Amino acid sequence: MTEINNTIEKSPVKLSREDFVSDQMVKWCPGCGDHAVLAAVSKVFPEIGYKKENFVFVSGIGCSSRFPYYVNTYGFHGIHGRATAIASGVKIANPKLSVWIVTGDGDSMAIGGNHFIHIIRRNIDVNLLLLNNRIYGLTKGQYSPTSPLGAVTKTSPYGTIEHPFNPGELVLGAQGTFYARAIDVNPKLMTEIMFEAARHDGTSVVEVLQNCVIFNDGAYDELTDRATREDRLITLQAGERMIFGKDRNKGLRLNGTSIEVVTIGENGITEEDILIHDPSQHDSGIHLMLAKMTGPDFPVALGVIRAAKCPTYDDLMEEQITEIRAKSKIHCMDDLLNSGDTWTI
Repeated sequence: MTEINNTIEKSPVKLSREDFVSDQMVKWCPGCGDHAVLAAVSKVFPEIGYKKENFVFVSGIGCSSRFPYYVNTYGFHGIHGRATAIASGVKIANPKLSVWIVTGDGDSMAIGGNHFIHIIRRNIDVNLLLLNNRIYGLTKGQYSPTSPLGAVTKTSPYGTIEHPFNPGELVLGAQGTFYARAIDVNPKLMTEIMFEAARHDGTSVVEVLQNCVIFNDGAYDELTDRATREDRLITLQAGERMIFGKDRNKGLRLNGTSIEVVTIGENGITEEDILIHDPSQHDSGIHLMLAKMTGPDFPVALGVIRAAKCPTYDDLMEEQITEIRAKSKIHCMDDLLNSGDTWTI
């Protein structure tokens, strides 16, 4: 992994996974995809290399929001949908902290939808893990903003008639600078993505396709079936051609203004025709197309889809404070009290 280069203080000693394991009993259901996310976090934090006390986890409400109890770092268990607002304050108050938000599809995109899009728009330097199981798990199986059209749940016994959010499309629509997608059955890729999220200067959003074994078991079966998953998933790597498939003979190319799936070796198609992934390009057009891809016509994209450099809220705020302070005639409390209109009583 490439070394992280920023201003957060590094640990003087090499930390291990055990340094981040909490003494609290993990109360997620056996088989829940949250366990894989927790394992990836405890593995990647030592690799990031910051001092242990510089990590902060902030959560809202939901199964995923128990995370702060299960990671041996500073943490804050917030209220429903408000984790992003709390985390914004934490980061702005102390830019030297590595702030991580953990949230679910309901917590972030239903009651927390407004805060979700605005932390992304502001590009505050925080990392957001969005655990998407397409259901409300903690409250026992109601449909969520990402439940597929027609999903039969406790609150849609005849099938939901609402069109779901695509989290990636929402992130990029809110001017997101970093969006990645992982799946809970691939912890190696998840760990690599989290490391890249930590490296990114700005708001990083990592969507984890995560299974709820109790209320929405099999939500991603079409992507995890060993017999077919290589044809239904594409793992994107910066600088590499977008090739996938069990026989590594399928690829993505640009046809006019759209992406299409082609077979290498048919109709004169060669590897040279296949798109090369560039997550850093400023224009998000191709990133948006990759985030929106879904089966059966397209593979679902995993990996870092977008990682563009843009000014952060944190840096712009510091620059503004420095600039105004240099021009200001007020340098102490006495200056402030004697400025403007004054009265003698």
